[in-house]
Amino acid sequence: MQRYKILLIVAATVALLDQLTKVIIIHYLPLHHSIHIVSGFFDITHIRNRGTAFGMFRDGSVFLFLFLIAVSIAALAVIFLIYRKVENNQWYRLALSLIVGGAVGNLIDRIRLGEVIDFLDVYIGQYHWPAFNVADSAITIGVFLAVLSFKEGKGS
Repeated sequence: MQRYKILLIVAATVALLDQLTKVIIIHYLPLHHSIHIVSGFFDITHIRNRGTAFGMFRDGSVFLFLFLIAVSIAALAVIFLIYRKVENNQWYRLALSLIVGGAVGNLIDRIRLGEVIDFLDVYIGQYHWPAFNVADSAITIGVFLAVLSFKEGKGS
């Protein structure tokens, strides 16, 4: 059980922070409204995403909803299997834990609301990066750390 300590603590913390920030956004910021944080670069904007990453496949069909939930659960199962095999690489375990926490955070939204709440809006002038959230950030950082672990020959 000791080997799962990082996974449980990090994933639970990420999922909790993700859900907490989303509750705050829902409560204090109406849908499609923004708070300007850094003019011309960063806003907090309440957005809902029924699709996949970057808002792709947003048709909102029942099939897509069920497919995205199934893919999320399958991805979590694969990550758990990989995590079990990781020996003596705390960075790689941390990376997988961040990915699990982010996936769980967005999965909770998808099951509870049928869509994912995004609110971090980064842009330069009229060019916007798709809005994202704490879960997406954790997944991105986790993937980056996982790649670095493999690049340095520490993947397992």
